[in-house]
Amino acid sequence: MTVAWAHAGPSILAAFLASLVEFVEALTVVLAVGSVRGWRSALAGSGFAVLVLLAIVAVVGAALTRIPLDVIQLAVGTLLLLFGMRWLRKAILRSAGVIPLHDEQATYAKETEAMRRLGGAARGLDWIAFAASFQITMLEGTEVVFIVIAIGAGGTGLLVPASLSALAALLVVITLGLVVHRPLASVPENTLKFAVGVLLSAFGTFWVGEGSGFAWPGADWSLLGLVAGFLLVALFAVSASRNRVRARLQIAGR
Repeated sequence: MTVAWAHAGPSILAAFLASLVEFVEALTVVLAVGSVRGWRSALAGSGFAVLVLLAIVAVVGAALTRIPLDVIQLAVGTLLLLFGMRWLRKAILRSAGVIPLHDEQATYAKETEAMRRLGGAARGLDWIAFAASFQITMLEGTEVVFIVIAIGAGGTGLLVPASLSALAALLVVITLGLVVHRPLASVPENTLKFAVGVLLSAFGTFWVGEGSGFAWPGADWSLLGLVAGFLLVALFAVSASRNRVRARLQIAGR
């Protein structure tokens, strides 16, 4: 049971953090839509999207049980590694100051202005609000579904914990949205993306090895070593990128 937690623990954490980041981004747009065009239509669009995403998880999750585990691990591990490295690359560049941090307040202002330009809200169900909320929830939620299914495909019994972690993240974001009624700008989004990028990259590497028949030293415990390895390399990359930015600024200032 202890060894299983070396595998399941990081899986649950990765699913929760990744879902939290995506749902925070979706919440910003839904809040903008609801504040301008009405909450009923905005919430209806988001709610319908959540139901569609849950159905996708159920259908795909059931289909995965019919595919050999090593094939799933190799295919999903490769995709998860690429996905995680993309998140990690952007988080490193943001931490180093190469690209700007994501600004939820700016996104909220932009979406609010866009909704106002479309005119007043319609009576009854406002299809513009419904479609906008449905689209953003599906867009961000699709990434959550991919991560949940990918993590769940990595081992027997992981799909349910990963799904519950994503659901917990959704409930946290919904609760915070109901309480504050504004973008969650104080959430350290880049830090979360940094952590998720490290975790997903480590999972992807681990499952590519598993699917290829590689015997990891220490079995599941090697996953923690991969997490530590990716974290150290990422921190070194941040430091190196910051030094390059400073060097360029010094040259430009001469």
